[in-house]
Amino acid sequence: MVITIDKILKGYSLRIFPTKEQQGLITRTFGCVRFVYNRMLDMQISRYENNKNSKYQSNYDMQKLLPTLKSEYQWLKEPDKFALQCSCENLDTAYQRFFKHIAKYPRFKSRKHYAQSYTTKCFYSKVTTPSIEILDNHHIKLPKLHSMYFRSGRLPQGKIKRATVRINSQGQYYCSVLCEQEKSNNQTLPKTHNSVGIDLGLTDLAILSSGAKYPKSTYDQDLVKNLRIWERKVSRRQRSALKEIAFDKHEKVLHPRELKDFPRYQQARKTVAKYKAKIANRRKDRLQKLTTSIVKDFDTVVVEDLQTSNMLKNHNLAKSISNASWGTFVAMLEYKCNWYGKQLIRVNARNTSRTCSKCGRLNKEFSKLDDYQFLDVRQWVCPNCGTHLDRDINASVNILNKGLETLVSV
Repeated sequence: MVITIDKILKGYSLRIFPTKEQQGLITRTFGCVRFVYNRMLDMQISRYENNKNSKYQSNYDMQKLLPTLKSEYQWLKEPDKFALQCSCENLDTAYQRFFKHIAKYPRFKSRKHYAQSYTTKCFYSKVTTPSIEILDNHHIKLPKLHSMYFRSGRLPQGKIKRATVRINSQGQYYCSVLCEQEKSNNQTLPKTHNSVGIDLGLTDLAILSSGAKYPKSTYDQDLVKNLRIWERKVSRRQRSALKEIAFDKHEKVLHPRELKDFPRYQQARKTVAKYKAKIANRRKDRLQKLTTSIVKDFDTVVVEDLQTSNMLKNHNLAKSISNASWGTFVAMLEYKCNWYGKQLIRVNARNTSRTCSKCGRLNKEFSKLDDYQFLDVRQWVCPNCGTHLDRDINASVNILNKGLETLVSV
């Protein structure tokens, strides 16, 4: 038996509980990383404004400027040096995405955001232990932070490459550990020799060509009701706090108050963040279970290649599209197919709902309808062959046929 070995990357999320001293160092590291990012971005902008033909400073060039920056600002020596290097890497990645027309021009980072993060690398040496290490089931070692207590449902496995420390809007600390593992044929799921096409929708999240429909995520009404109540409280308390801040500035108070100085507003803000996190966690858990079951049951998965960013410009459907999490659903299918030896194919879904899956004839009557009128058509009869079709299942079958055609052509 021949076993092929490949490398895969897996991430593990740990809930960490730093001490007061560790929290202070983490907060200062956030500030240092943000400072380096903004200074390097300002340097890139100034160089281009002074000389349009100036060469772009790559990640390596920016990291060479760090010693000079540390000599000028001594407090940059306190945090982990790998965190500052990763800040330069993140800026370089942002520029590369901009050059490839994938994202917008990089923007300056603000300290006003409640959610902050920094990334550090794991350094391996023959003399010392790794800079990032899992000490036991509930303790992790991080650079400059040393041992820290954590909780996790699954311990990191494999060679640790990086770790990202972040704080969310609720004030909770997390550490995401990126590990490199070996993938062999023994880790792939058994073959089922089945293929499926998936149509993504708003009424039902996923419609399979086999006829199965998975409805969109629904949450407890009490949870949504409480979220709306606390969102109104946040709005009222924020308006009151801003009035007090404006009064302090008008009276020229020596130390005017900020939003962080109003405990009732902070309480309401954290409560809203808690409810939103619950909804996001339930949605993610459901998507994880759904994608895992699909990957187990089918060897070839064909999905439609949707441009979600363009669809969000429709403000009438933007909220429903965001709650559907189509991008997250497809991303989970993609990496799970890669892990378990399955195949994912993306196809253009143009006219898949308007074409009969039996005879392949395009229904030209639908061209007379606009997009909103066509959305109301859930079932239709093919004028050519007379087949009664369900709109979503018909689209998923056409998506499957398109994906199989690409396999035959290859």
